[in-house]
Amino acid sequence: MNFKEKIADTIIDALKETDLNINSEDILKTIEEPKEKSNGDFSFPCFRFSKELKKSPVDIANQIKNSIKIEDSIFERVDVAGGFLNFYISKKEIVKDLIEKFSKQDKEYGKDEEYGKGKTILLDYSSPNIAKPFHIGHLKTTIIGNSLYRIYKFLGFKAIGINHLGDYGTQFAKLIEGYERWGNEYDFSENPIDKLAEIYARINKLCEEDENVLAQCRETFKKLEDGDPHCVELWQKFKDLSMVEFNKIYDLLDVKFDAITGESFYSDKMQEVLDILNKTGKVQESNGAKIIDLEDQGISTPCIIEKANGSSIYATRDLAAILYRARTYDFDKCLYVVGSEQKLHFMQVFAVAKYLGIDKKYTDGLEHVSYGMIRLPEGKMSTRKGNFVKVEDLLNEAISKVNEIMKDRDIENKEEVAKQVGIGAVIFDDLKESRVKDQVFSLNDALNFNGETGPYLQYTIARSNSILEKANFVNDPSKVDLSKLTDEYSMDVVKLISKFHSIIVNACEKNEPSILSRYLLDLAETYSTFYNNNKVICDNEDLQNARLYLTYMTKITLINGLGLLGIECPNKM
Repeated sequence: MNFKEKIADTIIDALKETDLNINSEDILKTIEEPKEKSNGDFSFPCFRFSKELKKSPVDIANQIKNSIKIEDSIFERVDVAGGFLNFYISKKEIVKDLIEKFSKQDKEYGKDEEYGKGKTILLDYSSPNIAKPFHIGHLKTTIIGNSLYRIYKFLGFKAIGINHLGDYGTQFAKLIEGYERWGNEYDFSENPIDKLAEIYARINKLCEEDENVLAQCRETFKKLEDGDPHCVELWQKFKDLSMVEFNKIYDLLDVKFDAITGESFYSDKMQEVLDILNKTGKVQESNGAKIIDLEDQGISTPCIIEKANGSSIYATRDLAAILYRARTYDFDKCLYVVGSEQKLHFMQVFAVAKYLGIDKKYTDGLEHVSYGMIRLPEGKMSTRKGNFVKVEDLLNEAISKVNEIMKDRDIENKEEVAKQVGIGAVIFDDLKESRVKDQVFSLNDALNFNGETGPYLQYTIARSNSILEKANFVNDPSKVDLSKLTDEYSMDVVKLISKFHSIIVNACEKNEPSILSRYLLDLAETYSTFYNNNKVICDNEDLQNARLYLTYMTKITLINGLGLLGIECPNKM
């Protein structure tokens, strides 16, 4: 049952003899869920009708209240508080509604294949630069993007994950220059990416000291862009070495993509973009470079689409990607999960995309899903300076620490459990706060089994499994006596589980996995309160069956929620 719809119908029925022009959809938008339990399950403000009815909001609220026959309704009671109508749904109705919905889906609880049916969502995430270590600065885009990908698919969208590798640009010319100068000093048979990163840091330092070297790197990029065989051969070598390393990380994180098309994929597609833009009359010259002025779109900084030496810039490649994706995927939305420092870049690219001659639905569907910086306790990371933490090292350290914590526990497949808990801890730490917030990453905090962490949630699931196993739980909702779950602690859990689908939808609409993360913490903590105050395994069979089923529903909701974040859950810990 949709309780909001029932309330809306009740309000409309109570006011049907007035001259108000209202409809169910209009009322539904106004019904609220109070933050305080004392204000009911749902609340409706009557202020909006006061002017038309020439009555006080309190009088209008009382008019609606007096028309409701509580004994014939789903309501336990309806109160008036300062112009608000507070509706208290019958506890039995809430429990009945949840169990009916849950039992239909069971292990797929929360899934909705109809919500996004027929809509295609592209998600551009991870996108590391080749020839550089995959450090924790890349972790946030990978984890956020992977979670959103899972959420969209769970809600029935056709989600397409794209890894837009950074495999083009002056930085690779720098690496070629550095490799030519110092490559014979290194043994690339082991940890080749570390060696390339060291060369990159060295050439960057030299470029900062000598502008002639930087100019040479720019010329080398032009040669690479023009297809110079030697430059292309070195570039391909760097790319192949990089993908081997990247795939190790993606396997650990269980991250997958439907397409891996780096910037280089669009190298032969940029000329069409330039041709289209040139025909618009929007292209201007500035110090030899080609730019597009965007003042008329409220952006004071022009977008460079071609450098003075004739080489491309990544804005042009992004525009080529938009054109290609519109033609290839016919997307409804194209989300770019990229750090907030790229805000201006995407504002410019999205503004210029309006001149590409593609349907307005594509340019309207472009969205920058930004996130804050991730820092180490000692400060910001930089691959140029060689100050970074490799994700592979971080994940392996997390697994090692969990192994140490659990060394005395009698658990089967301890290595696999340590992997699930260690990696889950890192992922959850990235997703538990709003994505736009800057973050100082601490592995010790992430691995706290008693804090607001992934291991805490995984432990709640493991504890639920233990309870269900000990009681020989039989999954039969028909045996659940609804009246046994109407106490305060049980109802708190029931109401939270009932919100799972709406939480997923909210996380999807706002592209904000932390909405789901915070919900899961709330559910685990609420279940813990229930567990501490209500004996689950007890002498009363009806009571035990009801509480076991509530435990089972909590477990499945937590498993599904963590799965949408990209976190696996061990059966025992």
